[in-house]
Amino acid sequence: MDWSNCIGFDADTTNVMLGADNSTRVTEDKYNSSHEIRTDYVKMTQTDGKPTPQQLKEQGNEAYKEGDYDTALEKYTAALDISKEEKDKSVLYKNRAAVYLKIEEHEKAVKDCAECLELTPKDPKALFRRAQAYEALDKKEKAYADARALQAIDPKNKEVQAMLARLHKVVQDLLEAKTKTAGKVQQLFDILFDPASEKEKRETCANNLVALARERAGCELLMNQGVISRIVQLLKSERNPEIRIACTRAFSQFCSEMERAKSILQDVGIPWMMDLMNSSNTDQVNATQYVFQTILNTLADMDSKQEKKPNFVLVKENQKEIDSLMATFTTSVTNRTMTGECRDAIIELLLKNVDANYLCWGEKFTKMGGIEKLLDVCSELKEFNYESSINITDNTRMTTAICLSKVYDSLWDEIKKKLFADRVNEYVRLRLLTPEVETTIRTTVCITTLLLGNVEVGNHLIAREGILEMMLVMANSDDELQQKVACEALIAAASKKDKCTTIVSQGIGILKKLYQSKNDSVKVRALVGLCKLGSMGGTDASLKPFADGASMKLAEACRRFLVNPTKDVDMRRWACEGLAYLTLDADVKEKLINDTNALRSMIELAKSGDMNCLYGVVSTFVNLCNAYDTQEAIPEMVELAKFAKQHVPEQHELDDQDFIDKRINVLAEEGAGAALTALSKTESNNSRELISRLFNALCGMQENRGRVVQEGGAKALLSLAAEGTEKGKNCAAQALARIAITINPEIAFPGQRSYEVVKPLMKLLHPDCNALENFEALMGLTNIAGMSESSRQRIIKEKGLSSIEHYMFEHHDHIRRAAFQCMANMCMSPDIVKILEGKNDKFKYLFLSCSDEDEEIIKASAGALCMVMSESEKCVMKVFEALDWENTLKFLLSHADKDILYRGTIIAYLLIAHDKYSAEKIIDTHCRNALEAIAKIDNPEVVHPQARKYAYDCLKLCATQWKLIKDPDATDDD
Repeated sequence: MDWSNCIGFDADTTNVMLGADNSTRVTEDKYNSSHEIRTDYVKMTQTDGKPTPQQLKEQGNEAYKEGDYDTALEKYTAALDISKEEKDKSVLYKNRAAVYLKIEEHEKAVKDCAECLELTPKDPKALFRRAQAYEALDKKEKAYADARALQAIDPKNKEVQAMLARLHKVVQDLLEAKTKTAGKVQQLFDILFDPASEKEKRETCANNLVALARERAGCELLMNQGVISRIVQLLKSERNPEIRIACTRAFSQFCSEMERAKSILQDVGIPWMMDLMNSSNTDQVNATQYVFQTILNTLADMDSKQEKKPNFVLVKENQKEIDSLMATFTTSVTNRTMTGECRDAIIELLLKNVDANYLCWGEKFTKMGGIEKLLDVCSELKEFNYESSINITDNTRMTTAICLSKVYDSLWDEIKKKLFADRVNEYVRLRLLTPEVETTIRTTVCITTLLLGNVEVGNHLIAREGILEMMLVMANSDDELQQKVACEALIAAASKKDKCTTIVSQGIGILKKLYQSKNDSVKVRALVGLCKLGSMGGTDASLKPFADGASMKLAEACRRFLVNPTKDVDMRRWACEGLAYLTLDADVKEKLINDTNALRSMIELAKSGDMNCLYGVVSTFVNLCNAYDTQEAIPEMVELAKFAKQHVPEQHELDDQDFIDKRINVLAEEGAGAALTALSKTESNNSRELISRLFNALCGMQENRGRVVQEGGAKALLSLAAEGTEKGKNCAAQALARIAITINPEIAFPGQRSYEVVKPLMKLLHPDCNALENFEALMGLTNIAGMSESSRQRIIKEKGLSSIEHYMFEHHDHIRRAAFQCMANMCMSPDIVKILEGKNDKFKYLFLSCSDEDEEIIKASAGALCMVMSESEKCVMKVFEALDWENTLKFLLSHADKDILYRGTIIAYLLIAHDKYSAEKIIDTHCRNALEAIAKIDNPEVVHPQARKYAYDCLKLCATQWKLIKDPDATDDD
């Protein structure tokens, strides 16, 4: 008996005996008594009209047999919620465990089996299923222990014997490896923790420590050897950066399990880990930041990359530890003894987790004064360098802007958002009470940072009386620092048309004057201000705020800053931002795309991973590719607008599709994919959306997809598809689908990525997505489903089957065709075959689709039938359930397309070979004439040679085995 799949073994488990032949026997007297008890129980629970646990369990069993695991899970869970009898609960737990095994939720299967064994110790099915789950989780020793316990109950069971045979050697090897590993660990300790050992050997041992910690057995062994305390002691005095980084990375591996994470937090302490992160070595900071994030993920059972949200129950259990981490991060933000790199890491930890559901950090962070602390950080300038200054990096301001935006967005309640805005307003008001120039400059920088992230709150500040005038006064001063800060503020403030109008009327002259400055830092900022004001008309070719030719002159000035090797990185970043505004003009786009040096300078700047250049580079590329949403111009609405004398936007002739395609190809050839991969690490969801749009535009051209994969785009797209705005995730998913269509998924998505790509593609099979997204997702899934059984199982796990089936009924021909092709590849899975065998019309619909008008659908359906019928006798007999089966089969056997005809002969052969009854039904129809005709056609151009052979074999079987017709080889004399 296959205990992993059999749900029917649900009578009173205490009365079941497993014999040597694995059959199930129940003693009659005990069965009767248990039946009476169960009957009374059912009667007792049916008085309210609601389904009983027994009824729910039966419904779950039925759903399981038909492969509807979602429904089975729902029914078993509902039954458990209302069940009061221990023996009923025991059965339900192990039945639900069987479902969890099917959908690869192995941890949950282990938990349910454990619950069952608590109620009915030594239950054979529970032991077997838990052993299966442990084996899938790579916990071979635990799987072996359960299998041994099961063997003691049923020593002659072949399934158990097979499992033990499979696990015995593995466990023996593990024991042997543990013994060897223990010796190696001791040797590793002797070298690593001895300062007198050779430097190279110690570094090698430190890196080996990380590798060992990644393995479950190695990690447990290290923990048992007291590695944590030894690493802590080592790091207190160790000066070798490579050893420090490796030991820190090992910590993250130790924190991946709940008990160890809590133990490390308690024994090592948060302050010690904060000191470890307080370094100017970026690798050291990143390694420690990852330790903190791993601890949080473990405590809350979450993972943003996999879209795994926090577990509310665990968050509540570990609230003390989670809040301690948040409080430490908040208080440390303005720690003046901290390096700028460490501060950036802390702010990143806050912004990564502040909007996580159930953590509730946004409200707590606000109440703890976190907003004011972030505003203190973002108002810091390197020009004011005092002993008490807060250390910052070039990325600090942008990181802080994103964090402030994330905190605001996490506050869903309007009252809480108002509290956020009130705190910001009060902070600015108090600062402006002091008339000192430094305070004014810092406050202006603070407002600029808010405008870079939280536009809503920033614009509210700009609207306050006197703020915009203050900025204009600063810009008109003779102090270069005030000029720089004011220019940046005016650029950020000119985000809305009404603000732009004010700045144009009052500040255009000031910006022009500042552009004449001898200080390049002032000059380039004034240039960007002019560029932004010059782009007010957007993509409307008929609306230009400046005189004709002004945009081209400004673009030329930006280009000179960009390609001049004597200009520093800061100048080039500002030049990119200027072009980001000007490239809304189609003339500027064409000029820039033909300037190879300027493009390469931008791409090299982006490849460096400098997030300060992100907006300028990405926005420029988006404009070049026209990768933004445009409203479709409905002719009737255009005429109505003209009649009402409303302005109608005009598209420039240089923005026709041919010009766009050319620009996209140029960017791809120059290496834009590598630049986007480097910038995709940003935490800004809006920036991630822009990057996703660009990747999608690049992958829209088939010839660019291979280059994108080579430049690391596939990996970046998986991350972009997992986190960000809905539009951004959809664009990334569509780009992944396009790659999967053109390139072998095993090459494009090696290893685990081939499974990770399934989830984003499944999201495109949603009614809210457009037809092209649906179609490309289905095509991508078709290729992935053809890879392996593991990939097909992942599609099933992501509930892909129902979505694929839904689109098999779609009216759009291309989408429907893609759905059938995807289903054909899915039919290679034994689980799909079982579903088609169930009490449903799925197989019947597949068979009737063989007479469709679309030849590609016929090929896909017939191909799927060939695979399914060759594996399932039940499906063979299901053919005759279709009322029009004769005409459908005759249609296949007489089709003009030789590939379809070939599939028809295979189906006919599988039916005739099954039994005499099937053969007789077919041979008594016109299908016989078709088979005889096919068997005689000796023309490969008309009939596939294999089709001719199958037709002949059909007739031969009917004659020799079933004795229904005359032997086709017999002569007239015979």
